[in-house]
Amino acid sequence: MVPKERYYSVQLIDGNTYNYGDIGTRATGPDAGDYLVVGPDWKGDKPAGIKGVFTSTTPFSLAIFRTQLFNADDMPSVVKVQAGYKAQPLSAFLNQPAPAAAPKIDFLPATTKGIKDNFFAYLDAALEFVPVTPETEALRGRLASIGIGPGKTFDFKELSLEHKAAVLLAMKEGDDKIDTFLNTAQKNVNGWKIGSMFGDREFIDGNRLMRGAAAKAGVYGNDSIEATYPMTRVDADVDTLDGSKHNYSLTFPAGQTPPVNAFWSVTMYDGKTQLLIENPINRYLINSPMLPELKQGEDGSLTLYIQKDTPGADKESNWLPAPDGPIYLVMRLYWPKTEPPSILPAGSGTWSSPGVVKAN
Repeated sequence: MVPKERYYSVQLIDGNTYNYGDIGTRATGPDAGDYLVVGPDWKGDKPAGIKGVFTSTTPFSLAIFRTQLFNADDMPSVVKVQAGYKAQPLSAFLNQPAPAAAPKIDFLPATTKGIKDNFFAYLDAALEFVPVTPETEALRGRLASIGIGPGKTFDFKELSLEHKAAVLLAMKEGDDKIDTFLNTAQKNVNGWKIGSMFGDREFIDGNRLMRGAAAKAGVYGNDSIEATYPMTRVDADVDTLDGSKHNYSLTFPAGQTPPVNAFWSVTMYDGKTQLLIENPINRYLINSPMLPELKQGEDGSLTLYIQKDTPGADKESNWLPAPDGPIYLVMRLYWPKTEPPSILPAGSGTWSSPGVVKAN
């Protein structure tokens, strides 16, 4: 059992990036339980002692465990909770002999350079483990017709210059469509882009553009009811956030911090790489468990200082160090409240994230 005051979740994601199940504080409660994860070809009845069965659309799946950490001194307690998580084959759970091992698979080493240099070889390898479904049958047929898919041998390097140009232009067009989707399909709330792009097979409903946009913006995100992710690269004036040009602040009025059942955070990333930024105080986010350490205004408001240099000793507790260049901010609201004020439905709720403003 996980203590009720500590949020945890186990997000189940398959090779189609569908969120096909959740286990945790919101979804199943804090009590201990056994759950079964099966592949698309599994046939059988739910075994005794199993609380629920989650079915992946692909034979390979991913489970992301999130366990709330309150502060640095809380780490031993988190380790204790994590030690209670256990993954095992169904045969071990049933105390039965293990089935014969599956044939060994020699996976391509997934390196960024390798994927860039040999994208179609990686696509062929990935599609081998993604079964065709009704919503992908037509697309998979089109890919197969030009030699892309399991066991295929499409070789970009062997194409004529004309065909190479056509492929590259098409890929660029697809990437541009994704960027347009990210800029227009989500709601703009005080400069923050807020929307709901992650979910199960029924939620995605064959919308490959949305699925691609979700992967580019933050692959493996939760359903919005589990976590909602406002993100921004601009301030309230819709000017690009840039730590080399301006200092910024983000102010939550009294009683108007993000409304959540679990916790919220604001994380700073480099605007070019979307990676965390090394900084002198080793702080990469500010979150709700830090509230007792943060200074509030006389009116009860909370102001975060977003800049590359310290705002001064009297404000450093509220400092979120920024890069010396473009800024990318992501707010995470875990288990957002559904009753007003709420960010749900994502982008149309009764709570609005305040805009980032340039400092005087």
